[in-house]
Amino acid sequence: MVSFRDKFVAGLVARGVDVTFDLHSVHYDSVLVIGGTRHLAGLWRAKQRGVPIVQRLDGMNWLHRRLRTGLRHYLRAEYGNWLLAFIRNHLADRVIYQSQFARDWWERKQGCAPGPAVVVYNGVDLDTFTPCGNHQLPSDRIRMLLVEGRFQGGYELGVEHAVALVEGLVNKYGVNMELVVVGGVTPQVQMRWSERTPVNLTWAGLVPHERIPEVDRSAHLFFSADLNAACPNAVIESMACGTPVIGFDTGALPELVTAEAGRVVPYGGDPWQLHPPDIDALVGAAMAVIEQRTHFCWAARARAEAVFSLEMMVEGYLGAMR
Repeated sequence: MVSFRDKFVAGLVARGVDVTFDLHSVHYDSVLVIGGTRHLAGLWRAKQRGVPIVQRLDGMNWLHRRLRTGLRHYLRAEYGNWLLAFIRNHLADRVIYQSQFARDWWERKQGCAPGPAVVVYNGVDLDTFTPCGNHQLPSDRIRMLLVEGRFQGGYELGVEHAVALVEGLVNKYGVNMELVVVGGVTPQVQMRWSERTPVNLTWAGLVPHERIPEVDRSAHLFFSADLNAACPNAVIESMACGTPVIGFDTGALPELVTAEAGRVVPYGGDPWQLHPPDIDALVGAAMAVIEQRTHFCWAARARAEAVFSLEMMVEGYLGAMR
């Protein structure tokens, strides 16, 4: 949310639009709610004054209903879902979904929003996220990248799938592989996988956002492990850097990764029930990308330029807010 906010505000300021973060101010013409907010009373007062309220919606919390993530996490996830739904159904005059998948998901669970709704994909600064720039791409091995903010609350499953994928490439094709995991991973998860697999694992930890372009450029391919993701920024950033993406056909990934920008394969079961995925299909897709990497790199960048520029995102939001 912070990353989106900073990019969006910069785009607004560049267009001469004033921005405030204070709901108590009376000098604003519209309100953009990024997901949810506890300041419901402030939103209600704005609505009573006739100020249009636009809500930007991602997906919903759902992994806590399938995995044991702890009572505290469960309650926070449920409260988050309630807050998003309340604003959408009672306060927002218009909704901006981050993908068609997100829109379908919300409308399936909550029905159509009372006001108009549009889909606007996330965008990236294509001058910052670019194939050109500092990088350390290894020549003696294939490096696969996995990026997530924090691998907690059920997202540890992504590490499991990534390790299985790399093991499949090593065992089936004899590829010299390295898996780089960027994000917050608990010491327990690191120890468990470091002890259980012979895969060359690098735990990079949390990386400042300004270093992500270099990290993306330093990998041969990017694995999108987040199941049923609404519009993962990490995927768009990777494509903008010319790093092809592989993953399962869950969430918005089939919408994002098209035109040879990578490979998206059938999950092989019901991802909502966390059935075991078809790792073999993913291994074959990853190998196809490795064998024709140059072609996929160019296509990934072209896809980002065509659909995911920061300018297109800002204009899409401004159009909806008008």
